[in-house]
Amino acid sequence: MTILDPKDVAEDLPGWTGGDDFITKVFKFEDFAQAFGFMTRIAIIADKADHHPEWFNVYNRVDVTLTTHDAGGVTEKDVALAKAMEKAAG
Repeated sequence: MTILDPKDVAEDLPGWTGGDDFITKVFKFEDFAQAFGFMTRIAIIADKADHHPEWFNVYNRVDVTLTTHDAGGVTEKDVALAKAMEKAAG
């Protein structure tokens, strides 16, 4: 797997920020049900891709961090999952 520069990746993903070896974003929804629904949709996609996010949820907020632990940084797997999250968040 090719390691990508997180800051370059984040520039192409609206609202995402690149760190040393990860990309991150905070998603906000109208309420807990919408936030949990988003997480449920992404859980199914992530499980099929065998690539799982680090995330934290409180009420209407979902904080997401993506990195490919096996590769030691951001890869195309993270880009694909971030794009799926953007689509699911609508």
